[in-house]
Amino acid sequence: MSTSKKNLPPIARNIRKYRNEQGISQDKLSKLAEVSFNTITKIEAGDTPNPTVETMRRIADALGVTIDDLMQQL
Repeated sequence: MSTSKKNLPPIARNIRKYRNEQGISQDKLSKLAEVSFNTITKIEAGDTPNPTVETMRRIADALGVTIDDLMQQL
């Protein structure tokens, strides 16, 4: 069950923020990070609020940011 945008975990909001700033689609990010498209959509929707460290590392590397950047409160 998805949470409202306002209540999304920081990781969901930050991935979307960095992805949108760079003009990267969810599909492209999934390919760059070598994680499934479903994983990206579930994280951004708040359905996976605690992805594995390895998944976060792959996404952070693909976005050119740190895991800390992804975890920061907005």
